[in-house]
Amino acid sequence: MASQYQPRITRVFGAVNIGSFRVSAMIAGLTENGEMTVLGSGHRAAQGIKRGYVTDMAAATYAVRDALERAEKLAGTSVSSVWLGASGAGLASRINQVEIEIGGRRIEEEDIEQLLTAARDAIEPDGRMVLHAQPACYFLDGADGVANPRGLHAERLGVDIHTMLADGAPMRNLREAVENAHLEVEGVVASPLAAGYACLTAEERDLGVALVEFGGEVTNVAVFAGGMLVGLTAIPMGSGDITDAIASHFGIRRFQAERLKCVAGSAIASPTDHRERVPVAGPGDEGPGPIARGADEQNRIARSDLISVITGELDRLISDVGRALEAMGFSNGKSGAGGRQVVITGGGAELAGLADYAQAALGKAVRVGRPPHLRGLPEAHAVPGFATLAGLVLYAAEDPIDVRAFGRSRQITATYGPAAMAQRIWHAVRAYF
Repeated sequence: MASQYQPRITRVFGAVNIGSFRVSAMIAGLTENGEMTVLGSGHRAAQGIKRGYVTDMAAATYAVRDALERAEKLAGTSVSSVWLGASGAGLASRINQVEIEIGGRRIEEEDIEQLLTAARDAIEPDGRMVLHAQPACYFLDGADGVANPRGLHAERLGVDIHTMLADGAPMRNLREAVENAHLEVEGVVASPLAAGYACLTAEERDLGVALVEFGGEVTNVAVFAGGMLVGLTAIPMGSGDITDAIASHFGIRRFQAERLKCVAGSAIASPTDHRERVPVAGPGDEGPGPIARGADEQNRIARSDLISVITGELDRLISDVGRALEAMGFSNGKSGAGGRQVVITGGGAELAGLADYAQAALGKAVRVGRPPHLRGLPEAHAVPGFATLAGLVLYAAEDPIDVRAFGRSRQITATYGPAAMAQRIWHAVRAYF
């Protein structure tokens, strides 16, 4: 019999991931023994979003509110602030190195603060918005990869600062879509970073790994090395483009093309595919609908034709992924990454046979990245398409230091007592009326 004792939840996190295909939301709690528990998660079809950009503010706001309300209903609790996952919108990653003189003495806490303050002043956003600027690892004299330099002696102390940038106006639109749903944005997290928290081990991030986040309309290609994200390229193509190619080729509706891709599609052809016929119409479709181009009298198409269309689109996408990895120095190891392992995640990674296809095309070991086994995560959300969402709550729980907090006001993890909560409710009431 299961134990009646349930560990007390000490902190609650809300997360919203705005994708071009779906908007998803999660409410998770951190228990007193440090375990992350999913209290509720929900999703709905995206509206007002195109390739990671807001194209209709009212529709996007409605989708955010609806997805979060589904999660809140399952969780039995509501949240007033969320961590926001963002894709596309001109995301870029940069590493800055900053050093200060120590003079051979012991490194104290004040030295680390001075270094991080200097790092904050060294951030140059090029007119773009800084999403986060985090100390990745410290180095001193001849040694790098130092996790905590306090108490060590050194002539010089330095730090690698990982800065994530985005185009300002599109990012403000994403924030506003959430704020219009009467939610506070705790922080905006680039989706490749969140997906990395969910799909990659600390050792993989340290040794060097590429993460391909295969979304509905955007594919983010990120390279991790030395424990941090060292390169990022966004490709404006995703699994939705495969769906559109199927719909166009066979002259069928988009929802039929999506179903064919998910149910009968594959990235790998089989010698028996030409003998297998798959029905275009599914159970519950209203009326017989138009006969697909090349279909038989029962409106069935050859599976080989379907797979031919899918692989034609994949050829283009994976070629772009390969070129992006080469440009970031992953293929030849110039980025510091060993270039041995590629992890594919995102909704597009659910296509059958994709890992085998990508492995042959890229000449690298490829695996599919899924969310970690979090307590309470429903089976329907334990798939690659929800990896970024799970990564957002893991990122929130870790609450990484942002150097922009140094020298101004020290970063404090928010806790809400009765007075603070009353103030937030008052702001919400004012927003409604």
